Amino acid sequence: MKSFNTSAICVPDMHYMVDISDKMQQIEKMIDHGDYFTINRARQYGKTTMIYSLCRELKEEYLVLNLSFEGLGEEAFSNDETFVNQFLSSVAEYLAETEQYTNLLDEWLYPIDVKIQKLDAFDLLSKRITWLCKQCNKKIVLMIDEVDKSSNNQVFLHFLGMLRNKYIKRVGNDIPTFWSVILAGVYDIKNMKLKLRPDEEKKYNSPWNIAVDFNVDLSFQAREIATMLQEYENDHHTGMDISSMSEEIFKYTNGYPYLVSAICKFIEESLDAVWTKDSVIAATKHIINSKSPLIDSIIKNYENNAELQMLIERIVIQGEQFPYTITSPPIDLGITFGLFREYNGTVQISNKIFEIVLYNHIIVKNLLKSNLDTQMKSKFVDNGRLDIVRVLQEFQNLMKVEYRKEDEGFLEKQGRLLFLCFIKPIINGTGFYYVEPETRNNERMDLVITYGSEEHIIELKIWHGQEYRKKGIAQLESYLESRNAKKGYLLSFSFLKNKEYVCRKLDESETTKDILEVIV
Repeated sequence: MKSFNTSAICVPDMHYMVDISDKMQQIEKMIDHGDYFTINRARQYGKTTMIYSLCRELKEEYLVLNLSFEGLGEEAFSNDETFVNQFLSSVAEYLAETEQYTNLLDEWLYPIDVKIQKLDAFDLLSKRITWLCKQCNKKIVLMIDEVDKSSNNQVFLHFLGMLRNKYIKRVGNDIPTFWSVILAGVYDIKNMKLKLRPDEEKKYNSPWNIAVDFNVDLSFQAREIATMLQEYENDHHTGMDISSMSEEIFKYTNGYPYLVSAICKFIEESLDAVWTKDSVIAATKHIINSKSPLIDSIIKNYENNAELQMLIERIVIQGEQFPYTITSPPIDLGITFGLFREYNGTVQISNKIFEIVLYNHIIVKNLLKSNLDTQMKSKFVDNGRLDIVRVLQEFQNLMKVEYRKEDEGFLEKQGRLLFLCFIKPIINGTGFYYVEPETRNNERMDLVITYGSEEHIIELKIWHGQEYRKKGIAQLESYLESRNAKKGYLLSFSFLKNKEYVCRKLDESETTKDILEVIV
């Protein structure tokens, strides 16, 4: 029986998988064209599975050499000669598996000794590759996974330079070499700033400018997620609403491959295969609150780069909008790590799960610096239901007592963070919240608090007078309408000297919805 898989390679005969045939066809066209390219995507984005699938598809037409730099260790890259002999050995493993080419092993594996042969190690490797390509009756495709594991080594640059030189000679003089080369890793080898030794800091770019751009979208759309759920449903007959489930999974993951599989795996194994929207929420909470290599990587990347950290906080907390410009180093870094995506020309966190993880991390850091009561959950939860009205009232009281006029400059930037810090201990463990990207800006953001099976929609807005207030009510009405909800909350932060603290339900002359307005 197949299962959902979140580790290593997904195998069609063993695991439920999204139908990636369209993506495969796009990549195969590039290979058929003889392109050299890099598949650079964030961790656990399906790169290794894609390479494995390509090997299966291409093996009839091509000789595919599928290598990986994972686990080779620093010794393999200690010098050119050591690396070349390691490369020869790795390729030999694939030749040994084919009856057709085992007769080539002895000559291919003959050790390279630069002292005896009096040639550069990579010159010797280049000649060996030309010889191999002449002997084979198939075009050779070279794939190397985890290629950026050794990108801090000058030997790696020599290797890329050799491949580049052979590619140019192939195009100009028809000298045999690898037909297509695919390098897979987190970083884009073509553009990355390599971490070389201190005396080589001026060498920024790798010699990989022969590579074409790789623009295949490896994330899963809702319709693609549905193909995996349909396969599962064919086997188990749960009666799930496949369209609704795929949309809900996409809503929280934005198609990030690992997250899609992780949600499905949790529902199937831990929730007795009850495929409902509540199950997706439960699975999301589990992922958010569990340690995993991917979540650990998100936090590590956030903590290890000050510019990236500041940009994330300005986007998620202060609601600032930045153009999606990959020439900006922190934006480019966030894209590389899978943290950012483009949304209407602006930078946004790539999916709701990552955003919630980052929110939680930022908020806990701030809670540790604050005097907020983190043990007050029982005051606001009754029979498993969150009393959101009381939450807002208590937050208003806190703002009255704790923050004075002299704090207004601080509040204008941090007011929303204070509310998130206030709500976090209350819903912790049972609920979570996220912000809709289309409403995030300096003036407003729609916050959706999920607690149990209920959702509470709160628009956080900075007070700019009655006209902006009316606009805020209309915006909240529109958002409630889009979610088929009747009840919402308008929380406004006012920085007027003589402001009035308001907590009242809007009457029918102001709205057709059930809206509670709170001004702090």
